[in-house]
Amino acid sequence: MKARVIAYYLPQFHPIPENDKVWGPGFTEWTNVAKARPLFRGHYQPRIPADLGFYDLRMPEVREQQAQMAREAGIEGFCYWHYWMGNGKQLLQRPFNEVLASGKPDFPFCLAWANHDWTTKSWQRGSGSWASKEYIAKQEYPGDEDYIAHFNYALPAFKDHRYITVDDKPLFVIWDAYNFPDVKHFIELWRELAAKNGLKGIHFVAIGNSTSTVRRRPDGTIEKVIPNIKSSAEVYNNFLTLGFDAVNPFGKPRAEMWYAGKYRRLVQKLFRKKFSWLPAVKFDYPRAMKHFFSPEDSWENIYPSLMPQWDRSPRNGSFDGIYVNSTPEAFSEHIKDALQIVKDKPLEHRILFLRAWNEWGEGNYVEPDLRYGHGFLDALRDNLL
Repeated sequence: MKARVIAYYLPQFHPIPENDKVWGPGFTEWTNVAKARPLFRGHYQPRIPADLGFYDLRMPEVREQQAQMAREAGIEGFCYWHYWMGNGKQLLQRPFNEVLASGKPDFPFCLAWANHDWTTKSWQRGSGSWASKEYIAKQEYPGDEDYIAHFNYALPAFKDHRYITVDDKPLFVIWDAYNFPDVKHFIELWRELAAKNGLKGIHFVAIGNSTSTVRRRPDGTIEKVIPNIKSSAEVYNNFLTLGFDAVNPFGKPRAEMWYAGKYRRLVQKLFRKKFSWLPAVKFDYPRAMKHFFSPEDSWENIYPSLMPQWDRSPRNGSFDGIYVNSTPEAFSEHIKDALQIVKDKPLEHRILFLRAWNEWGEGNYVEPDLRYGHGFLDALRDNLL
C-alpha cells in the first residue's frame, strides 16, 4: 500500500426539515448542482453525475455502490461529515446512522466534526458581504454535559470493527479548532472518556489551511496575520499545541498565493467580498497544484490533502476561484506529488485525506460524471494499487 487514502464524504443528498424550511421542500445538494450554468466560455457546468445519477443517500443500494467504487480505487474508507451543533442537535445524521446500525456497507469509516454555523451564505449565489445571512443552525459549545452526550453518541461508532484507527485509536477529525473556545479541554475530556470505555484513546486530527491569514492567540482569541507561503511550521505547531495528534492541511490558499502572488491574491479576495459581481477568478489546475504542498507536509504527524477539482459556482456563483483544466490526467500528477511527500513516513501515518468523495456543489468530487466517467477514480487506482 502506497498510502492510506481517506475520503471526506458529504451526507447532504437527502432532504431534511431544516433545509426544507429555508430553501423549500426537497432541497438537497443536487438542487444547486443541477441549476448551475457556465460563467465563461469553456466553463464546465452543469456537472451531471453518471453511474449513480442524482442519488438519494436514504437508499442503501447507493451507499453500497459508493463503497464498492471507493474500494476498487484504492480508498481505505470514508470520513463522514458529522454535524453536532450543540445541545444534542444534529443535522444530516441519517445516512451515517443507517450505515452504523445496518453494518452495511462493510467498508471502513470515521467521523469529521463539521463544527461550524449553518447559514444561508453557504448555498447562496453571490456570497459577498451584501448577501443575506440567515442562520439555519448555530454551532454552540454548551460544556461538559453536551460533550459527554456527544461522546456517547460517537462511542458505538468508535467500537465498530469498521472504524478507522491510527495507532489503535479511533480517528476523529475537527473542522474548526480555532473558533472552538475550549477545544483543548474537549480533547482532554474525550481522551478520559475513551479510556473509561476501553479504548486506547482518540487520535485527534485538526483541519486547517497550510497557509493561513489567522492565528489563534494563547487566550483563544483570533488575530489576523500576514500569511507565510514559504513555511507552514508555525501554523501546524499552533494546532498541535492545542492537543491534536495530527493536522490535515488544505493547500488551496497556498497554491493560489504562489500562483497569483501573495498580496495580489489577498486583495482579490478582499475585493470579491465587496463586489461579488466581478468576473470569476480562474486558476489553471496543473500550474496551481505545483504549489499545493508545503515543505512541512512531510512531517510524520501531517496528513496532506488531495484535491481533484474545485468549482464552487453551483453554491455561490462567481465569488470563489474556479479551477480549470482539472482533468484526471492532471489529478494523477497531483497524486504522484502527494505520494512523494508521504513516502518516507511509517505506513500507519502515511495518510492522505481526499477532499472530497462527493462535494458536487464545490465541483470537488471523484464520483463518475458525464464528462470524465471514472477518470478520477481510475487516477487514484492507477497510482495507489
